Amino acid sequence: MAELPRDIVLLVDDSPEALGFLTDALEQSGFSVLIATSGPAALNIVERITPDLILLDAVMPTMDGFETCRRLKANPAISQIPVIFMTGLTETEHVVHALGSGGVDYLTKPINIDELRARIGVHLRNARSAQSARVALDAAGRHLLAVKGDGNIHWSTPQATRLVNAAMGSDDGMETVIATIANWMKDRAPTARDATIAVAHGGQDVLQLAFLGTIGPDEYLFRLTASQRADDQVLRQRFALTHRESEVLLWIAKGKANRDIGEILGLSARTVNKHLEQIYVKLGVENRASAAVKAAHVLHET
Repeated sequence: MAELPRDIVLLVDDSPEALGFLTDALEQSGFSVLIATSGPAALNIVERITPDLILLDAVMPTMDGFETCRRLKANPAISQIPVIFMTGLTETEHVVHALGSGGVDYLTKPINIDELRARIGVHLRNARSAQSARVALDAAGRHLLAVKGDGNIHWSTPQATRLVNAAMGSDDGMETVIATIANWMKDRAPTARDATIAVAHGGQDVLQLAFLGTIGPDEYLFRLTASQRADDQVLRQRFALTHRESEVLLWIAKGKANRDIGEILGLSARTVNKHLEQIYVKLGVENRASAAVKAAHVLHET
């Protein structure tokens, strides 16, 4: 039977004695250990190798553990890696500082190895559970994103990112969404579920954000949908379309490809094609270009 891969722990400490003691203990516990003797060295390592967990000394010269952790968490590619602080500082303000900079836990030196193993196990399981949830959301095609308390993005499903970019017509559309959420969170404490936020672009609401609730100590979940417009109703009434057909036709009139329309409306490409077939019949046209022209003409009249 093939041996299971070992979990990788990045150990960051400027003390050779601590590094030697902890490396031996972790390797005997079945972990692969990477070593960094400073904050900058740790940042350099994670650019090349992604550890499963980071053990970080709080007090180091040049760049302390708090600043190192903030920089680690600022990188979306590695921000989900759990960081456990190791510190001889036991004042409450130091503990708060450690957790506030992005740490999930802290251990007081001298380190008790049994306690260290137990805490590593808990945080590795929690991290895997969170990752599994996000993978499941991705696979389900959900248009979801989570932000931190300051409004900055925590994570988003690929479908949500594509929906935003398609609706905004650019590859940096998420910046507008995050700015909208940040303003909302400043003005209104996100406590009630089902609050709805409109995201505008080009003078029109193009997206709706539904606040689904808090899923972590600093993680707020939103669902994205494309906004319904008055234009939808105009097309629906003029051509006797269904609600979904009018939405598809509206995006056709705006020059969107089938894939983009599918991302915006949460439909498969095959479903978009099925709607197009019905739209052609109802409009008395044979192709998307003719449908787009006819729809644009009706919208221009209004």
